[in-house]
Order: sequence, then C-alpha cells, then structure tokens
Amino acid sequence: MSAVLAAVVRETGGALRVEEIDLPEPGPGQVRVRLAATGVCHSDLSLATGVLAHPMPAVLGHEGAGRVVSVGPGVTGLAPGDPVVLNWTPPCRECWFCAHGQPYLCPRAGEAMAAPYATLSDGTDVHPGLGTAAFATETVVSANACVRLAGDVPLEQAALLGCAVLTGVGAVLNAARVRPGESVVVFGLGGIGLCAVQAARIAGASTIVAVDPAPEKAELAQRLGATEVLEPSPDLSKRIRKLTEGRGADHAFECVGRAETIRAAWSATRRGGQATVVGLGAADDQLSLSALEVAHSARTLRGCMYGDTDPAVDVPVLLEHYRAGRLDLDALVSQRIALSDVSAAFDEMRAGRGARSLIVFD
Repeated sequence: MSAVLAAVVRETGGALRVEEIDLPEPGPGQVRVRLAATGVCHSDLSLATGVLAHPMPAVLGHEGAGRVVSVGPGVTGLAPGDPVVLNWTPPCRECWFCAHGQPYLCPRAGEAMAAPYATLSDGTDVHPGLGTAAFATETVVSANACVRLAGDVPLEQAALLGCAVLTGVGAVLNAARVRPGESVVVFGLGGIGLCAVQAARIAGASTIVAVDPAPEKAELAQRLGATEVLEPSPDLSKRIRKLTEGRGADHAFECVGRAETIRAAWSATRRGGQATVVGLGAADDQLSLSALEVAHSARTLRGCMYGDTDPAVDVPVLLEHYRAGRLDLDALVSQRIALSDVSAAFDEMRAGRGARSLIVFD
C-alpha cells in the first residue's frame, strides 16, 4: 500500500473532498498508472449525484491519461514509463458482443467498478469510478483498461480521447456513418458535442448546425466546423428545415441526455433521417413519440454507447486526425484546473458554461 491523493465522494449527492487513500500495488493482470491529466465529464457529475448509479464511496474520473508506474504478474505489452490513455469500458474479447464486433456493449466491461480497489484513511473500502478512478494522482486498473500511446502524443490532450473524443467522433463516424454532402445538427456543445461537430466536418457534411442555449459557445463551434449555431426556441425545427432545403437534417446528434432534447433531435431530422442519442440521461426521464409519427416519418432513433468504438482500434485513428490537424483537441479545453477544483468544475457544468475542464497533475 502507498498513499495517493484522490477526490473522494463518500455518499451519493455528497461533496467531493481531496484526501489521501491507500492504493495497493498492482495484482495479476493489473497496472499502476500515474495520471498526467483527467477530463471532467458530465457522466462524473451524474455518478456523483446519483443520476447514474455507482457503488460508494468512490473516486470518480474516467477520462484520463498518464504513464505506467508498475505492472503486476502476467502483464505483457505494457512496461513502466509507457504512456497510456484509460479505457473505462474495457471489453473481455470473449463474449457474444465482442465476437460480433460490438465490444462497446460488452456486459463485463463494467465489472471493475463493482469491486473496491483501495481504502480510505479510516480503512473503508473505496470503489473506482467507472473502473478507472482517474480523479487521483495515481490509480490501479486492469491492463486491458490501458491503450498504449505513441511517444509523440501530449498526455494532456490524450486524456480527452478517453471519453469525449471517442464518444463524439465515434457517434458521427462509426454509429451514424455520416457521408459527404449530408446535413447534420448537433444538440449540446459540451466536450462531446464539439467533438461531434468536428467529426461532421471530417466526414464532409455540407451543413452542420449546432444547437446550444449558451451564445458564448457559438464562436468556438463555428471555428470547429459548424456552419450555423442556433439557440433552442419553439420554432427550432422550422429554422433547421430552412437551413436544410426544407427537409430537415439527414442526421441529428443529441449530446445532452434529456428527453426534451432527444425529442427536438428527432423532430429536426428529415423523413427517413436518423437521430442518434449520445448523451446519458436519467432512467425516469421518459420520451414520448406517437405511434403514427414513427411509421409516417420513417425516421430512425438509435442509441450510441461510447461512440460505437473500440479504443484499441479507434484511438490510433483519432491520433492520425490529430496529427494531420483535422481534430483540434486543444480547443476542447475551456480551463485547466487542479484536483481540488473538481467541485467548481461541476458547478460550471451545471451552469452550461465551457467545454471541458481538464485536471492537470504536476
């Protein structure tokens, strides 16, 4: 055991407090990682507040990158000093979903968060947030939860690959498979939504409409590829149809996780179009569609988990986009913060301000 600093939430809805926890050395098949940077994701806020269920106490954080400190027995392919990005939903590679090309749906991917991984100073067991516990100076994870990076990749930027970029870009390129010349509307301009905007540009979409209630996000969205930025309004669908030759968008991406915006994304698509739900919402937030409109509109409403990605395959692809200048990771970071500032970053998120807060460790 050795002590590390971590942002701990002891109970659902409780405050995050930075404190020392006792972290064990890696066991068989595990690695210990010293974090360089961790993004603050909306899913972390949902876990802290109980919108998404998670065992408590917990060290949250799942969008991290760092360097391997040590490896446990049986680990191959990773060595101390290796740069890695964490994968919070590592597939088993053996189940039906993994064998059929859907590792992002692996039923065993969330097993790590169910078991304690460290202890608090008073001896209480603590769980790893989404299996990764990246709101800490160091963490211990399964070796298959690490994607090794090339040495030329800055770890601060690489951290965002672990969730926002894989999810947002993957939703556009993998799940919806947007084609050149198609029209796209993106609801929500947080980190994931801004990645979806960039992916639509990379895919060659001709019209890219971004929708967000915060007008200060418009300039960044346009810089990243949006051809139009709108604020929500009662006539939003009509305004989007006007921008898409009267039909509605070929694709809509809901990056908020609310029934209200899912409904708006559905309504913004053309007949025969597709609305892809990317945001994770609450279980009791019910969506209503009429039986007539589903058939008559011939639209597709589909969910998207982790951008339909396999990080081992897709992270190298994203890095090629980054190296070529097609994917701007720096623009996604609205502020760099210390570990002690996570609660303030949650407040910014609740207020709808900024894109991604990035914890940078010394």
